[in-house]
Amino acid sequence: MSLTPASVDDVAQGLRSTGYLPGESTALVSYLATRLGKPVLVEGPAGVGKTELAKALAAYLGRDLVRLQCYEGLDEAKALYEWNYRKQLLRIQAEAGDAGWTKVQDDIFGEEFLLTRPLMQAIASEQPVVLLIDEIDKTDQEFEAMLLELLSDFQISIPELGTIHSTTHPVVLLTSNNTRELTEALKRRCLYLWLDYPELEHELEIVRLHTPELPEAVARKLVEVVAMVRDLDLKKPPSIAESIDWARALLLLGATDIDQTTFRETLSIIVKHRTDLDVVAERVGLKLSAGAGAA
Repeated sequence: MSLTPASVDDVAQGLRSTGYLPGESTALVSYLATRLGKPVLVEGPAGVGKTELAKALAAYLGRDLVRLQCYEGLDEAKALYEWNYRKQLLRIQAEAGDAGWTKVQDDIFGEEFLLTRPLMQAIASEQPVVLLIDEIDKTDQEFEAMLLELLSDFQISIPELGTIHSTTHPVVLLTSNNTRELTEALKRRCLYLWLDYPELEHELEIVRLHTPELPEAVARKLVEVVAMVRDLDLKKPPSIAESIDWARALLLLGATDIDQTTFRETLSIIVKHRTDLDVVAERVGLKLSAGAGAA
Protein backbone atom coordinates (compact mmCIF):
# COMPACT_ATOMS: atom_id res chain seq x y z
CA MET A 1 0.00 0.00 0.00
CA SER A 2 1.34 3.42 -0.98
CA LEU A 3 2.44 5.68 1.85
CA THR A 4 1.80 9.43 2.12
CA PRO A 5 4.48 11.16 4.24
CA ALA A 6 3.28 13.70 6.79
CA SER A 7 6.49 15.72 7.09
CA VAL A 8 10.00 16.28 5.80
CA ASP A 9 11.32 14.35 8.80
CA ASP A 10 9.13 11.38 7.84
CA VAL A 11 10.72 11.35 4.39
CA ALA A 12 14.24 11.68 5.81
CA GLN A 13 13.69 8.80 8.23
CA GLY A 14 11.95 6.72 5.56
CA LEU A 15 14.80 7.12 3.09
CA ARG A 16 17.30 6.27 5.82
CA SER A 17 15.36 3.09 6.56
CA THR A 18 16.02 1.96 2.97
CA GLY A 19 19.77 2.61 3.28
CA TYR A 20 19.77 6.01 1.57
CA LEU A 21 21.08 8.90 3.68
CA PRO A 22 19.56 12.13 2.32
CA GLY A 23 20.74 15.67 2.87
CA GLU A 24 18.26 18.28 4.08
CA SER A 25 17.44 19.56 0.61
CA THR A 26 16.94 16.01 -0.70
CA ALA A 27 14.41 15.17 2.01
CA LEU A 28 12.61 18.50 1.52
CA VAL A 29 12.29 18.26 -2.27
CA SER A 30 11.24 14.59 -2.03
CA TYR A 31 8.52 15.52 0.45
CA LEU A 32 7.27 18.36 -1.75
CA ALA A 33 7.20 16.04 -4.77
CA THR A 34 4.95 13.56 -2.98
CA ARG A 35 2.58 16.24 -1.65
CA LEU A 36 2.50 18.75 -4.52
CA GLY A 37 2.52 16.16 -7.28
CA LYS A 38 5.25 17.93 -9.23
CA PRO A 39 8.08 16.14 -11.04
CA VAL A 40 11.62 16.59 -9.72
CA LEU A 41 14.62 17.30 -11.92
CA VAL A 42 17.67 15.88 -10.12
CA GLU A 43 20.97 17.10 -11.57
CA GLY A 44 24.56 16.45 -10.58
CA PRO A 45 27.71 14.57 -11.58
CA ALA A 46 27.54 10.85 -12.29
CA GLY A 47 27.64 8.62 -9.24
CA VAL A 48 26.20 10.90 -6.55
CA GLY A 49 23.02 8.89 -5.91
CA LYS A 50 20.43 10.36 -8.29
CA THR A 51 19.12 7.01 -9.52
CA GLU A 52 19.41 5.52 -6.03
CA LEU A 53 17.17 8.29 -4.71
CA ALA A 54 14.35 7.15 -7.01
CA LYS A 55 14.84 3.54 -5.92
CA ALA A 56 14.88 4.50 -2.24
CA LEU A 57 11.81 6.70 -2.62
CA ALA A 58 9.90 3.87 -4.29
CA ALA A 59 10.89 1.46 -1.51
CA TYR A 60 9.94 3.93 1.22
CA LEU A 61 6.59 4.87 -0.33
CA GLY A 62 5.72 1.23 -1.04
CA ARG A 63 5.42 1.84 -4.80
CA ASP A 64 6.70 0.00 -7.83
CA LEU A 65 9.52 1.71 -9.70
CA VAL A 66 8.98 2.24 -13.43
CA ARG A 67 12.26 3.21 -15.10
CA LEU A 68 12.89 4.72 -18.50
CA GLN A 69 16.62 4.62 -19.27
CA CYS A 70 17.31 7.40 -21.76
CA TYR A 71 19.83 7.20 -24.57
CA GLU A 72 20.67 9.06 -27.75
CA GLY A 73 17.99 8.46 -30.37
CA LEU A 74 15.27 7.39 -27.92
CA ASP A 75 11.86 7.93 -29.53
CA GLU A 76 8.18 7.81 -28.61
CA ALA A 77 7.80 4.18 -29.67
CA LYS A 78 10.32 3.05 -27.03
CA ALA A 79 9.24 5.54 -24.35
CA LEU A 80 5.44 5.79 -24.71
CA TYR A 81 3.80 3.09 -26.78
CA GLU A 82 3.73 1.39 -30.14
CA TRP A 83 1.21 -0.71 -31.99
CA ASN A 84 1.58 -4.47 -32.23
CA TYR A 85 1.82 -4.57 -36.01
CA ARG A 86 2.04 -8.37 -36.27
CA LYS A 87 -1.11 -8.81 -34.24
CA GLN A 88 -2.86 -6.13 -36.27
CA LEU A 89 -1.86 -7.85 -39.51
CA LEU A 90 -3.20 -11.17 -38.28
CA ARG A 91 -6.52 -9.54 -37.41
CA ILE A 92 -6.71 -7.87 -40.84
CA GLN A 93 -6.01 -11.20 -42.54
CA ALA A 94 -8.58 -12.97 -40.38
CA GLU A 95 -11.28 -10.45 -41.24
CA ALA A 96 -10.36 -10.04 -44.91
CA GLY A 97 -13.45 -10.15 -47.06
CA ASP A 98 -15.82 -10.33 -44.09
CA ALA A 99 -15.73 -6.65 -43.14
CA GLY A 100 -15.04 -3.31 -44.71
CA TRP A 101 -11.85 -1.31 -44.02
CA THR A 102 -13.63 1.11 -41.69
CA LYS A 103 -14.73 -1.68 -39.39
CA VAL A 104 -11.34 -3.38 -39.52
CA GLN A 105 -9.57 -0.07 -38.80
CA ASP A 106 -11.72 0.54 -35.73
CA ASP A 107 -11.02 -2.99 -34.58
CA ILE A 108 -7.22 -3.05 -34.91
CA PHE A 109 -6.63 0.22 -33.05
CA GLY A 110 -7.98 -1.00 -29.73
CA GLU A 111 -6.11 -1.30 -26.44
CA GLU A 112 -5.47 -5.02 -27.00
CA PHE A 113 -3.12 -4.09 -29.86
CA LEU A 114 -1.19 -1.51 -27.84
CA LEU A 115 2.31 -2.25 -26.54
CA THR A 116 2.86 0.01 -23.55
CA ARG A 117 6.30 1.39 -22.74
CA PRO A 118 7.53 2.87 -19.43
CA LEU A 119 5.87 6.30 -19.67
CA MET A 120 2.47 4.86 -20.50
CA GLN A 121 2.87 2.09 -17.94
CA ALA A 122 3.34 4.74 -15.25
CA ILE A 123 0.33 6.74 -16.44
CA ALA A 124 -1.98 3.76 -16.90
CA SER A 125 -1.00 1.95 -13.69
CA GLU A 126 -3.87 1.18 -11.34
CA GLN A 127 -1.51 1.56 -8.38
CA PRO A 128 0.61 4.72 -7.87
CA VAL A 129 4.22 4.28 -8.96
CA VAL A 130 7.52 6.13 -8.90
CA LEU A 131 8.52 6.98 -12.47
CA LEU A 132 12.26 7.40 -13.06
CA ILE A 133 13.28 9.08 -16.33
CA ASP A 134 16.99 8.40 -16.06
CA GLU A 135 19.66 10.53 -17.78
CA ILE A 136 17.25 12.80 -19.65
CA ASP A 137 20.23 14.85 -20.87
CA LYS A 138 21.13 11.99 -23.26
CA THR A 139 18.00 12.67 -25.34
CA ASP A 140 17.28 15.66 -27.59
CA GLN A 141 14.99 18.66 -27.29
CA GLU A 142 12.30 16.97 -29.41
CA PHE A 143 12.03 14.22 -26.82
CA GLU A 144 11.83 16.81 -24.04
CA ALA A 145 8.97 18.51 -25.90
CA MET A 146 7.13 15.19 -26.08
CA LEU A 147 7.40 14.89 -22.30
CA LEU A 148 5.73 18.24 -21.56
CA GLU A 149 2.15 16.97 -21.75
CA LEU A 150 2.95 14.10 -19.42
CA LEU A 151 4.78 16.28 -16.90
CA SER A 152 2.13 19.02 -16.91
CA ASP A 153 -1.13 17.07 -16.97
CA PHE A 154 -0.10 13.44 -16.39
CA GLN A 155 -1.80 12.36 -19.56
CA ILE A 156 -0.83 10.92 -22.95
CA SER A 157 -2.62 11.61 -26.23
CA ILE A 158 -2.98 8.69 -28.66
CA PRO A 159 -4.49 9.79 -32.00
CA GLU A 160 -6.31 6.48 -32.57
CA LEU A 161 -7.63 6.11 -29.01
CA GLY A 162 -7.85 9.60 -27.53
CA THR A 163 -6.29 10.86 -24.30
CA ILE A 164 -5.16 8.49 -21.57
CA HIS A 165 -5.44 10.20 -18.16
CA SER A 166 -3.58 9.12 -15.06
CA THR A 167 -5.92 7.69 -12.45
CA THR A 168 -3.12 7.40 -9.88
CA HIS A 169 -0.58 10.17 -9.58
CA PRO A 170 3.01 8.97 -10.13
CA VAL A 171 5.95 10.54 -8.33
CA VAL A 172 8.27 11.50 -11.20
CA LEU A 173 12.05 11.95 -10.99
CA LEU A 174 14.12 13.01 -13.98
CA THR A 175 17.87 12.68 -13.59
CA SER A 176 20.57 14.51 -15.52
CA ASN A 177 24.37 14.32 -15.42
CA ASN A 178 24.36 17.92 -16.66
CA THR A 179 26.05 17.05 -19.96
CA ARG A 180 23.83 19.53 -21.79
CA GLU A 181 21.47 22.36 -20.88
CA LEU A 182 17.85 21.26 -20.61
CA THR A 183 15.03 23.41 -22.00
CA GLU A 184 13.37 26.06 -19.87
CA ALA A 185 9.96 24.55 -20.68
CA LEU A 186 11.01 21.29 -19.03
CA LYS A 187 12.56 23.00 -16.03
CA ARG A 188 9.45 25.12 -15.40
CA ARG A 189 7.41 22.00 -14.84
CA CYS A 190 9.76 20.53 -12.26
CA LEU A 191 11.02 21.04 -8.77
CA TYR A 192 14.82 21.18 -8.79
CA LEU A 193 17.41 19.30 -6.79
CA TRP A 194 21.18 19.49 -7.23
CA LEU A 195 23.12 16.54 -5.83
CA ASP A 196 26.89 16.80 -5.51
CA TYR A 197 29.51 14.56 -3.98
CA PRO A 198 28.83 14.46 -0.23
CA GLU A 199 30.84 16.22 2.42
CA LEU A 200 33.40 14.04 4.15
CA GLU A 201 31.34 13.39 7.30
CA HIS A 202 28.22 12.60 5.26
CA GLU A 203 30.07 10.11 3.09
CA LEU A 204 31.63 8.58 6.19
CA GLU A 205 28.12 8.01 7.55
CA ILE A 206 27.13 6.34 4.27
CA VAL A 207 30.17 4.04 4.37
CA ARG A 208 29.47 3.17 8.01
CA LEU A 209 25.86 2.31 7.16
CA HIS A 210 26.90 -0.19 4.49
CA THR A 211 30.02 -1.57 6.21
CA PRO A 212 29.47 -1.20 9.96
CA GLU A 213 32.17 -3.80 10.70
CA LEU A 214 34.91 -1.77 9.00
CA PRO A 215 37.27 -0.23 11.61
CA GLU A 216 36.53 3.45 12.25
CA ALA A 217 40.05 4.55 11.35
CA VAL A 218 39.95 2.70 8.02
CA ALA A 219 36.52 4.10 7.13
CA ARG A 220 37.62 7.66 7.85
CA LYS A 221 40.86 7.29 5.92
CA LEU A 222 38.91 5.78 3.02
CA VAL A 223 36.62 8.80 2.62
CA GLU A 224 39.60 11.15 3.02
CA VAL A 225 41.46 9.35 0.23
CA VAL A 226 38.35 9.32 -1.99
CA ALA A 227 38.05 13.08 -1.48
CA MET A 228 41.70 13.53 -2.54
CA VAL A 229 41.09 11.40 -5.64
CA ARG A 230 38.02 13.45 -6.61
CA ASP A 231 40.05 16.66 -6.36
CA LEU A 232 42.27 15.46 -9.21
CA ASP A 233 41.48 16.15 -12.87
CA LEU A 234 40.19 12.69 -13.80
CA LYS A 235 38.07 11.31 -16.62
CA LYS A 236 35.78 9.73 -14.03
CA PRO A 237 35.94 10.58 -10.32
CA PRO A 238 34.88 7.75 -7.99
CA SER A 239 31.18 7.53 -7.20
CA ILE A 240 29.58 6.97 -3.81
CA ALA A 241 28.78 3.39 -4.87
CA GLU A 242 32.49 2.83 -5.59
CA SER A 243 33.40 4.17 -2.15
CA ILE A 244 31.06 1.55 -0.69
CA ASP A 245 32.55 -1.15 -2.93
CA TRP A 246 36.04 -0.20 -1.75
CA ALA A 247 34.95 -0.32 1.88
CA ARG A 248 33.47 -3.79 1.37
CA ALA A 249 36.64 -4.97 -0.34
CA LEU A 250 38.85 -3.66 2.47
CA LEU A 251 36.60 -5.35 5.02
CA LEU A 252 36.79 -8.63 3.11
CA LEU A 253 40.60 -8.35 2.93
CA GLY A 254 40.81 -7.63 6.65
CA ALA A 255 42.59 -4.31 6.13
CA THR A 256 43.48 -2.41 9.30
CA ASP A 257 44.88 0.60 7.47
CA ILE A 258 45.08 2.08 3.97
CA ASP A 259 48.80 2.26 3.42
CA GLN A 260 50.51 2.74 0.07
CA THR A 261 50.60 -0.98 -0.69
CA THR A 262 46.93 -1.57 0.11
CA PHE A 263 46.00 1.52 -1.84
CA ARG A 264 47.82 0.44 -4.99
CA GLU A 265 46.47 -3.12 -4.79
CA THR A 266 42.83 -1.99 -4.49
CA LEU A 267 42.99 1.22 -6.51
CA SER A 268 41.12 -0.24 -9.49
CA ILE A 269 37.96 -0.48 -7.37
CA ILE A 270 37.54 3.30 -7.37
CA VAL A 271 39.45 4.31 -10.52
CA LYS A 272 38.30 2.87 -13.85
CA HIS A 273 40.43 4.56 -16.54
CA ARG A 274 44.02 3.60 -17.39
CA THR A 275 45.30 7.18 -17.51
CA ASP A 276 43.48 7.97 -14.24
CA LEU A 277 45.17 5.00 -12.55
CA ASP A 278 48.61 6.44 -13.26
CA VAL A 279 47.68 9.93 -12.05
CA VAL A 280 46.04 8.72 -8.84
CA ALA A 281 48.78 6.19 -8.04
CA GLU A 282 51.41 8.89 -8.34
CA ARG A 283 49.65 11.86 -6.72
CA VAL A 284 47.68 10.19 -3.93
CA GLY A 285 50.14 7.32 -3.47
CA LEU A 286 52.92 9.81 -2.72
CA LYS A 287 50.76 11.53 -0.11
CA LEU A 288 50.06 8.21 1.58
CA SER A 289 53.77 7.38 1.51
CA ALA A 290 54.66 10.76 2.96
CA GLY A 291 52.05 10.34 5.67
CA ALA A 292 53.47 6.95 6.63
CA GLY A 293 56.96 8.41 6.78
CA ALA A 294 55.79 11.25 9.00
CA ALA A 295 54.14 8.76 11.32
